[in-house]
Amino acid sequence: MCRWLAYSGTSVVLSDLLYKPEHSLIDQSLRSRMGVETTNGDGFGVGWYGPGGETPAIIRDTGPAWNNRNLRELASHVSSPLFFAHVRASTGTAVQQTNCHPFRHGRWLWMHNGEIADFHRLRRSLALELDPALFSALEGSTDSEVMFYLALTFGLDQDVPGAVARMAGFIERVGHDEGVEHPLQMTVAVSDGVRLWSFRYSSLHESRSLFHSSKAETVRALHPDLDFLRGVSDTTRLVVSEPLGGLPGVWKEVPESSYGVVQPGTDEFLPFVPEPF
Repeated sequence: MCRWLAYSGTSVVLSDLLYKPEHSLIDQSLRSRMGVETTNGDGFGVGWYGPGGETPAIIRDTGPAWNNRNLRELASHVSSPLFFAHVRASTGTAVQQTNCHPFRHGRWLWMHNGEIADFHRLRRSLALELDPALFSALEGSTDSEVMFYLALTFGLDQDVPGAVARMAGFIERVGHDEGVEHPLQMTVAVSDGVRLWSFRYSSLHESRSLFHSSKAETVRALHPDLDFLRGVSDTTRLVVSEPLGGLPGVWKEVPESSYGVVQPGTDEFLPFVPEPF
């Protein structure tokens, strides 16, 4: 599958989180401890929101993240208050730039770990449900991108949890109609540049790993030696496929079949149930 990281909070230099922590996302691309695959070398991507920019920037490439000089160079010079980073292990679709995460549409960023089971059988039925105005924006061949455009079709702009629930419910219905017992496996991150939503769900109720960080004030108390945390706000959060190492006491597992939103004010963690379609 894949490994990913989402950050929201005080603006940081991307390299501080991509490279510096023990067992960073770059290390996970080569030596994942909790993923289905140990190596996630089928491409990578980073998306971030700049100051005052409604449309996020993205860079994606098909090679492994661990030895990409351009990624290291860029990450040490770009700061952002909200960014996504993803390292890919293909589940069967081509290793090509348009299949690398995160995916972008307008102000939205989306990335995914997991799969639609037997996607090759379900793909046509799923794609026919897409809003015709969105279909031409579909660039790659992954189940992850189809999930994103289904969520957009089902009202992501108006209601993120509802749209993702309708997307999940539709995939399960199509899958069951085709005899697929457990159609969906997903951890998903999605953002509009202001809020960050994360979802953990699978039809089998044995979802891929997902963790969120404790409050920044708690992390500072536990690890006062971390320089980059000294100036961050208490609303700063990380959501990760697997914990960054060297930070005991920081990580909390996202509950099975749940979603969370990091936003101005109070964070929320609520049950996630696919909506019948």
